[in-house]
Amino acid sequence: MPLHDSTAVLDETGLDFAPGVIDPAHIGDIEGAFGTVSMHDHDARKTFGRKLLTLAAIMGPGIIVMVGDNDAGGVQTYTQAGQHFGYSLLWVMLILLPVLLINQEMVSRLGAVTGVGHARLIRERFGRNWAAFSVIDLFVLNFLTLLTEFIGVYFGLGYFGVPKLLSVCGAGALLFGIAATGRFRWWERFMFAVILASFVFVPAMLLAHPRWGPIGRDLVLPGMAGGVSSTGILLIVALIGTTVAPWQLFFQQSNVIDKRISPRWLFYERMDTFGGGILTTVAAAGMIVLGASLFHTKAFGPAAKYVDSGWFNHAVAVTLGPVAGALAAVMLVVAALVGAGAVSLSTSYAFGDSFNQHHSLHRTIRTAPVFYGAYALQIFAACLVVALGSNALLGTLTQYVQVLAGILLPSASLFLVLLCNDPAVLGPWVNGRVLNFFAVTIVGILIVLSLDLTISTLFSTINGVKLTEVCFGAGGLIAVVVAPVVIVARRRAVAAGKVTDPRAAVSGLDRKTWRMPPVALLERPHQTLLRTASVYSLRAYVIVAVVIVGVKVFSPFVH
Repeated sequence: MPLHDSTAVLDETGLDFAPGVIDPAHIGDIEGAFGTVSMHDHDARKTFGRKLLTLAAIMGPGIIVMVGDNDAGGVQTYTQAGQHFGYSLLWVMLILLPVLLINQEMVSRLGAVTGVGHARLIRERFGRNWAAFSVIDLFVLNFLTLLTEFIGVYFGLGYFGVPKLLSVCGAGALLFGIAATGRFRWWERFMFAVILASFVFVPAMLLAHPRWGPIGRDLVLPGMAGGVSSTGILLIVALIGTTVAPWQLFFQQSNVIDKRISPRWLFYERMDTFGGGILTTVAAAGMIVLGASLFHTKAFGPAAKYVDSGWFNHAVAVTLGPVAGALAAVMLVVAALVGAGAVSLSTSYAFGDSFNQHHSLHRTIRTAPVFYGAYALQIFAACLVVALGSNALLGTLTQYVQVLAGILLPSASLFLVLLCNDPAVLGPWVNGRVLNFFAVTIVGILIVLSLDLTISTLFSTINGVKLTEVCFGAGGLIAVVVAPVVIVARRRAVAAGKVTDPRAAVSGLDRKTWRMPPVALLERPHQTLLRTASVYSLRAYVIVAVVIVGVKVFSPFVH
């Protein structure tokens, strides 16, 4: 079947939406927190003022998903990195920024062009088994992440003397009540309000009197205080896991669809994503600076052992006074609320995608009972576990959830890259060669770091520095040897007519009008040996790595 020429998507009313859209609630006006864009609006934005108003109406998915990165687990991981290694890991945040932007740009493009969520695309293009693996991974990791968010609420409000049961249940009721209004705009306004409140970290950081000279140096010069160590590598993987998490891919793609953003407005959504990436990177660096300025330097006395976010809040209060301690506690609570709101919604979106159920914040509980039921169930279960869990387990869990996210990220990123190179899905919107180079490089680096972490966890006596050198050396060698062979073999096969170049079939299509057809009408993707081997190998590794990390986390509590 020839690839779809979606000029037919523009009906007699001049509307442009993907015919693959499953939920009718995903078709209509863009109703953002700060404005509305009509579905009939095709006017060019010629003045700066009109462009700014359009951006204000469209922005949301990118900023929310990025700031949601700096959640309760992120606050603990960033401040812990600062306390243990000072400013020396700031360069990691600068390197993670393009990783974050590339991944999230790809999913926002998938959402706008296809009108179909990430979970549904994986099922249709890779089959039910792979979709089950990916979605089960997502559900488990999202639930563990949701636990860390309510742990953050407990530690943050605990600073003010609020009982655990009241704090976690109150936060859960608030999140569900805002989402279940059936008004997308109200939910987005709530998220923006919480995001604005998260800037309380700025005065807290300034009260710690950071040293700007060393900060500037360590931001651009890679290094690690005390030399490269296994602990440092573990923390870097945790930083990756909390900064670029798998749930973000599922959330932003579905939220772009739910906000009814089409390719006509993709430029503004990219600006939304870019601005959110800058914002979250600056905030994450600020938290590292706060932890480093207080507990890694001699300015405020000797460094203490990091226990958990609750300990950190009280340590800030003892060091800088009760006002600074209160600011740190509020920072933790609002970070947890943003993270919990986005992560839980990511799960509900994926659930609706997987089971063909209505899944939109434009709907009410009556018209989308399964969507809101899944949302309520995960929040209730997370609140129950946190309310009954011991503080020691909760503190340990927060760090290792970020590590687990770092391990699962290569698998999620591989599916993302394959989808963005599928002409039947994206047509003329497929990745270019330069973007593919960076995307594949990112996946390769993530795999090496994840493999490094797994081996270090399994064999604790291995020298972490040597292991890292061997892993990166072997990875680089494989890339240098395998990549040219694959490229040459592919070109010869195309030249001999054994394989068709799918990109050639979409090169002449118009980006302005092309939309993905209904997923049931798509041709099945061509299964190459390299594609199949990559997916199976990475999946086998992820299963082993997750089991190993699980044993490391829970074994101290078993004996």
